[in-house]
Amino acid sequence: MGLRLVGLPKKLVERLDRLSSKRVVKYGVYLAAVVLFFALILVPPILGIIIKWGEMQGVFGDVELMARALNAVENSFAVAVLVSVLDVVAGIPMAWLIARSKSRWINVLDTLADVPFIVPTAVLGYSLLLFWYKPGEISPLFGYSLVSPGWLLVALLHFTFSYPVVVRVIVGALLDYKIEYEQASRTLGAPPLTTARTVTLGIIKPSLIAAFILAFARSISETGATMMVAGAFENGPTFENGPIFIQNTKDDYVGATVFVSLILIVFSCLIFAAVRVLGSRFKLPIKGAWPTLERKLSYTAAASARDSVALLIFFAVVLVPSLFAALPAFEALPTDILQRALSSSPPWNDYWEGLIRSYSIGAAVTVLNILIGLPMAIIVARKRVGNFSSVLNVLVDVPIIIPSVALGVSLKFFWKETLAFIPEIWLLTFAHLAITYPYFVRAMSAAVERISIELEEASRTLGAKPFCVFRTIVFPLTKYSMFSGAIMVFTRSVSETGATLAVTQLKTAPVVLVGWVKKEVSPLEIGLGCGFLILISFLILLTLRLVVKGKGRY
Repeated sequence: MGLRLVGLPKKLVERLDRLSSKRVVKYGVYLAAVVLFFALILVPPILGIIIKWGEMQGVFGDVELMARALNAVENSFAVAVLVSVLDVVAGIPMAWLIARSKSRWINVLDTLADVPFIVPTAVLGYSLLLFWYKPGEISPLFGYSLVSPGWLLVALLHFTFSYPVVVRVIVGALLDYKIEYEQASRTLGAPPLTTARTVTLGIIKPSLIAAFILAFARSISETGATMMVAGAFENGPTFENGPIFIQNTKDDYVGATVFVSLILIVFSCLIFAAVRVLGSRFKLPIKGAWPTLERKLSYTAAASARDSVALLIFFAVVLVPSLFAALPAFEALPTDILQRALSSSPPWNDYWEGLIRSYSIGAAVTVLNILIGLPMAIIVARKRVGNFSSVLNVLVDVPIIIPSVALGVSLKFFWKETLAFIPEIWLLTFAHLAITYPYFVRAMSAAVERISIELEEASRTLGAKPFCVFRTIVFPLTKYSMFSGAIMVFTRSVSETGATLAVTQLKTAPVVLVGWVKKEVSPLEIGLGCGFLILISFLILLTLRLVVKGKGRY
């Protein structure tokens, strides 16, 4: 089974098996993964903060600026905690529906769950602003404002773009997880809800923790979309305000941005460490049983109501607001805009060039993440380098805590100062790699952690080489989490805007669309551009799911 899944020639597999048994090769792979993590992922973004370290002194003498900075940090953590909890609570039923449904349309729903992650972040903020606050400008669907700019609209935005992350991680866990455990519990008379609570949630607990951490980190760092809907509300990324950080026009403010970034990173890392420690001690299932109530909540009407609520939240709060800016695409179809778009007339020539660049970089970054992220996931999950593995487990999340604009500036400084000759396309690829790396590592490390280490040890006792253990045990039990991690990496790369703008002059499709929004290009053209990006990405993701044909679904 391992040979067929990996798809490698038998002779090559046998040679890899032999090589993997050599200590030099095995630890060389782990060492390379750690070195590449520090060199490509961690050091470059941190450097941008370190070089401004001395300017923090001016902040402590400015009472008003310090108060603003601390208030922004407090707001960031409050919104992140709220959104992350809601994400997990709302994401579990949706993930369960996707993973356990036998409907022929489930692959479509599964792919739709990724759509908000495909929409460029700045365009997503623009779309939610139109939907919740002033939709009359783009559609007569509502005639009044539903939610004004402020903390509530920021929370809705953060829920929208982090919800797909949570669903994707949990879906991968549920597909990797063997349903035989549930079937055994059901055979003993436990109703579905009791089985889920006492069996399933306990086994996929590492993935629930990973989903919470990724949602939290994503909320902490988002800048461009947040600034569009924040109004007077100020959190960490909006306080930092990328342009001021880049221009270095006010030393005190630059010091304040460094201070806020430092506080966000340090306290986020402490929170992540605490979540992992407490999460490992928190026992699932929760003791106690309520057989009568749980049986009533497990069947027919209650299960249908649960699925209906999950779908309602997804479509009404996540999907439709995300696609609202693309609705004018339908109005553009009968006009000459579609003809100009297909003929690559200006400004569409830049758009199509940027679209090709987006998908090319997304594909390259996905492959790189698998190559260098998989060993790191195993290091973290299996503690291959002792106590240092726990340190790495915290550091892996740092790149997605740093606001993307500040991260892009740091990366540009690092690579241009150290390797001035580096091509722009490489610079952009490294930037996207740094941003997406935590998604893949976090999804895979949680998947590996779920596997009982006794299975691997038994295989080694029987003479299996390390690579043989991976392809026959680890890969079959984590393949859907690997697929989920790859999907998150690809979609996050395709949608990234802030870091791309900060790090290079090359234009990707999201950068082109953001430029159109700033230049007040016709809403019909913006809508059509968003529509093309979403439709093509949707078809790519759906095709990938059809290739695996839902193997592992129950």
